[in-house]
Amino acid sequence: IYSPLAHATWHGITPTDYIFPFFLFIVGIAIPIALGKRISEGITRKVYLKILQRAAIIFGLGLFMAAFPLVNLTESNIPMIAKALAMLSLMATVYFWLVDRNREAIGALIFTAVLLLSFYFSGYSLVFNNFATLRIPGVLQRIAVCYAIVSVIFLHFNWKQMTFIGVGLLLFYWILMTLIPVPGCEITTIDDKACNLAAYLDRSILTEAHIWKSAKVFDPEGILSTLPAIVTTISGVLTGMWLKSEKSDTEKCGGMFFFGVILCAIGWAWNFFFPFNKSLWTSSYVVYTSGLALCFLGFCYWLIDIKGYKRWAKPFVIFGMNALALFIFSGLFARFMSIIKVGELDGKPLSIQQWIFNNIYLAIASPINASLFYAISFILFWLFLMWLLYRKRIYIKV
Repeated sequence: IYSPLAHATWHGITPTDYIFPFFLFIVGIAIPIALGKRISEGITRKVYLKILQRAAIIFGLGLFMAAFPLVNLTESNIPMIAKALAMLSLMATVYFWLVDRNREAIGALIFTAVLLLSFYFSGYSLVFNNFATLRIPGVLQRIAVCYAIVSVIFLHFNWKQMTFIGVGLLLFYWILMTLIPVPGCEITTIDDKACNLAAYLDRSILTEAHIWKSAKVFDPEGILSTLPAIVTTISGVLTGMWLKSEKSDTEKCGGMFFFGVILCAIGWAWNFFFPFNKSLWTSSYVVYTSGLALCFLGFCYWLIDIKGYKRWAKPFVIFGMNALALFIFSGLFARFMSIIKVGELDGKPLSIQQWIFNNIYLAIASPINASLFYAISFILFWLFLMWLLYRKRIYIKV
């Protein structure tokens, strides 16, 4: 694939590495918009319960994505058509549940269970996933934790105090990652994927069975690296409070550019001592990406809110109105495309995704451009599906 579309292998940063911090940044912006009114009306137990409920649902959805499709369809020998129907029905269950159509959700779940059990009692093997090796951290899990913690911080501290909390956490994380020795390592260094404190804690607390299999010795959404991710969310909260202030549109826009450039400069300078690293969510990475997010949001604010150029942004509005649904179902569908087999290549089973890529995209373009065209097609496919929800005013949120 083209290098800007890949994550940095370890130290360094690419445009792809902006996506997750931008997501946390915008989650932070939503917090004062959603909870600001609660403060004026008085903070009650109901507010905390709502925060915890939302965080628990998002965290649970992340675990569900890691466990999907619950049954190990690779080792189960039920017919491929049954595997496809079971996965689609399970996705339908989640969809109906998220849009509060509980009767339909129960019906889809019952259909899935009956389908699989009927084949099981007919003599086919039915192997369930080994939950002893389920990955616990993940993108939605980190969003849930950051949302819950930062929401509580927002309810009890003003912007100055939150700024000090953010700066303190970033400095504290820097000290932890560079000065605390790691047991079993001759040298503690973030240059080593295994011999850094974040990786050691992931292996010690979560164990290797429950961290990202591709990394093996660390998890990019691990425990300790969630501390600086909280600061990314705090930067969004501060931005949201700025946007809610009584400043003029021009002052708001100028302020975002001003602080964005300053943060980019500080982050870039810090990079020489504590390098950009998305997997470790280093402090320099937090400051730099928060600055970029401010500048990018400032540009959008100027172009859309001040200048009034809105038509070009329609696809992003459609995606944004159902961001959670887009993330969940595109991820589940990608899993579906990789599990369901439709043929063979050199004696090995060929997935739907591989068949489409080989027979359509590689037939018209070089491998690197075929990859790009496939990705664009996937995005357009989901834009169409999200447009259908947008057109029917179905907005999935928790």
